Amino acid sequence: MPALLAEVTRSGFVESLHHGSVVGLLPDGAVGVSVGAVEDPVLPRSCMKPFQALACLAAGAPLAGPSLAIAAGSHTGENRHVELVMQLLGGLPVGLLRCPPSWPEDEQTRQRVTEPSRVRMNCSGKHAAMLAACVAARWPTQSYLEPSHPLQQLVLRTFEELAGESVVHTAIDGCGAPVFALSLHGLARAMQGLVRTPVADAMRGFPEYVGGTGHVNTVIMQQLPGVVAKGGAEGVLVLATAAGHAVAVKVLDGNPRATTAIGLTALAAMGFDVSPAKESLSVPVSGGGQVVGEVRVVF
Repeated sequence: MPALLAEVTRSGFVESLHHGSVVGLLPDGAVGVSVGAVEDPVLPRSCMKPFQALACLAAGAPLAGPSLAIAAGSHTGENRHVELVMQLLGGLPVGLLRCPPSWPEDEQTRQRVTEPSRVRMNCSGKHAAMLAACVAARWPTQSYLEPSHPLQQLVLRTFEELAGESVVHTAIDGCGAPVFALSLHGLARAMQGLVRTPVADAMRGFPEYVGGTGHVNTVIMQQLPGVVAKGGAEGVLVLATAAGHAVAVKVLDGNPRATTAIGLTALAAMGFDVSPAKESLSVPVSGGGQVVGEVRVVF
């Protein structure tokens, strides 16, 4: 069953609790950390993006470096992100993007733009990569998000192969793309396989396109060179090291505030040095402009 992973304290009082599951794999594939219901299925949400990017690459999409990183990322809608998405479209109309219009997540950029748009949406890099894959493989572009589309079937096969298990449910993600459920353990296995692919190389090399300025995934990858970090909605996070450690986290209440601390704690428990990111091992809780507590890992 799910376990207590983190607690929120305020002025010495335990105010909230985060339950869920976390699994960590050692480079040889052995389980190094197992807390909670790690064999229960989860929806990876945006943690699917690196695997979707890998399928796009296999389909022939011209992805490399920053363009491959943004295909695997959840960017913050900065101008550099928009410029790269437009390059990925390669002249295709922006209207072909099926992700919904959105305001940029980067606050400074949001203050400058006048309306939401599809290219500012955090998933637009993935969607542009999917369209590029369809063009390369001569697949239909209008229906690229249909679960039965050849590209989405390739994503499914890619994900299952890396995870070593079968998908148990297909859902629709917030951006409209199919998202496939399998166990948290399987998600960690899939990440362990991903670290040996060009997608992981691109994410490590260009973390600013996986997230953006100040984004927690970007910051962790900058602080821990060689680590791949990708979060997803509803309290999901995956981490993997170049050496082959892999961690998958699911917080049941869907709040992501503790996921990075949980994931880093699991990496540290397996002997990986996370000290350059030690400030992320807990999250400060404020009151009256001062720190009065913390979100701390308790497993």
